Amino acid sequence: MRFWEILLLAIALGIDTFSVGMAVGTASAGARQMFRLSWHFGLFQFFMPLLGWQFGAVLATFLGPFNRWLALLIFFFVGARMIQEGIKNTHTTGNAVTDRTRGWSLVLLSLATSMDAFGTGIGLGLLVSDLLYICIIIGVTAAVMTFTGMLLGNLLHRFLTFRSEIVGGVLLWLVGFKMFA
Repeated sequence: MRFWEILLLAIALGIDTFSVGMAVGTASAGARQMFRLSWHFGLFQFFMPLLGWQFGAVLATFLGPFNRWLALLIFFFVGARMIQEGIKNTHTTGNAVTDRTRGWSLVLLSLATSMDAFGTGIGLGLLVSDLLYICIIIGVTAAVMTFTGMLLGNLLHRFLTFRSEIVGGVLLWLVGFKMFA
């Protein structure tokens, strides 16, 4: 594969990380949260094609029809929690926002956004022999796109104030439905 083909593939895979980064960024993400989410999304986008390549034949037959359902459920669950907390926070004076870049939220979002990369790894394993170089480009692109999405989401947060977590939850639902379609 040529570099521009790899870059286009990486951008296509990174669209989900950008969208989720924007949704999470609406919860007023600081520099630490931006780094954490970008790092993990990039890392998962790097490793999932390698895992797909290694375990593709076995896992594809097991997860094949269910991976989109799993991603949809993860995005729906995390989005619902964001909406619930956003509604709860509108009725309180303190605007304490849950950090989506920690704990299980981080792991689940990282997995959900990298399922397409897993499937891509299965396909790439059939086409190319040097997958490491391609995975590095995919991971770095995902990290940059996540960071950019979080910056835009953080900008959006400044205009929406306390309702931003509700908007972030709805954005996660839209990403999940887009991935499912």
